[in-house]
Amino acid sequence: MTEQTQLKLTRLDRIGVRISAKLQTLEAVFVSFSYLTLAAIALGASGCGYHFAASGSGLPAQAKTIYVQKFGNKTRQTGINDEFMRFVEDEIANRKRLALVDNPSQADLILTGDIIYDDSVPIAFNAASEPTIYTQTISANASLTDAHDHKVIWATRGVSSTQQTPVVGQSVITTSPYFVQQNLRSRDIASMQDIQVAATQEASSKQQAMQTLAQNLYSSMSEGF
Repeated sequence: MTEQTQLKLTRLDRIGVRISAKLQTLEAVFVSFSYLTLAAIALGASGCGYHFAASGSGLPAQAKTIYVQKFGNKTRQTGINDEFMRFVEDEIANRKRLALVDNPSQADLILTGDIIYDDSVPIAFNAASEPTIYTQTISANASLTDAHDHKVIWATRGVSSTQQTPVVGQSVITTSPYFVQQNLRSRDIASMQDIQVAATQEASSKQQAMQTLAQNLYSSMSEGF
């Protein structure tokens, strides 16, 4: 091996050592960054008051009663706001954190809002390009006001719920939890015409969507998101 060849190999070894050192440094930086990122996420989740269940910790401690004002209706579906009100009141009653009152003068808190969106969009089709499954989406705006000083203590825009709606018998999954909650059996679906399936599933889907929306709204309100 010539002296020139040995010199080249020595240079290559040095370059390799430098590259290895840089890679180790980059690895250390990446690991540190990963830990810092995870810590920031954890702190952020803690700081926003996130909880896995709606414990009501975001509500004023002294608040004991709530009045739910009639929601407005910004959609074309007549009466959907009145129907949704029942789900909201049921959700508040089931949580047992606040007592519902019939008069705003008796309330510590006043909940107001509007139904702003209600629509169904087809998402699945058969070979003839006919819809077999729709998605039902309902959205609302809402705010919570302290009845004593009239300050808004919480507000949300566009809280929503989406539910899939099969409209033909072949699309109904009779083993799903959603279907099991209905007063139907698989043999009932099998004996129905598609127009009957669509009517029953659309009604059930809307009820489920409103119930889920009421749950989402209460969770957001009670945790202060």
